[in-house]
Parts: sequence; structure tokens; C-alpha cells
Amino acid sequence: MQKIRPLFDRLYVERIETEEKTAGGLYIPESAKEKGQTGKVLATGKKVDSSGQSADFQVKVGDVVFFGKYAGTDIDSKHVILKEDDVLGVIED
Repeated sequence: MQKIRPLFDRLYVERIETEEKTAGGLYIPESAKEKGQTGKVLATGKKVDSSGQSADFQVKVGDVVFFGKYAGTDIDSKHVILKEDDVLGVIED
């Protein structure tokens, strides 16, 4: 697997797989599955504010995040690159 380093305010995220069974016990075929909207942040770019100074991300590597259904750019079936603005929230235990 190639190592990817996102640029600017982007995040490299690994999707978390959805359940393969419904609550009633029915199995969902691959063709009917939707892409997951949650993922684990694997890497972040370097965020810069309008004055050119380094700025902090609101998420960090290792966070589990929830993002929009059509957000980001798919790298493959498990990985996506998102802008930090595409993240709707951080899932905390």
C-alpha cells in the first residue's frame, strides 16, 4: 500500500465498514451496501490560516469522524480524502 500525505486542510480517512446484517438478521448483499459515513483519520495535511501562519486542525490522527454521504474524493473502496470542512463531527466513546 502506498503512503499518502494529504495537502493543506485535507484529511486521509479509512472508512469504517457498515454492518452486513440488518437488525432483523437479514444479510445485505455487496451490491446494495452504501458507503460508510464514518472513518478513522490516518493522516492530516498542514493547515495554514489567511495570514500564512500554521493553524491547528479540530481533528487529529486516530479520531473517528462522521462525514457527509457525498463528501471527499475516494482513493479506493476503503479510503477517502476529505477537507476538514466535510467532517460533521467526531465520534467519542
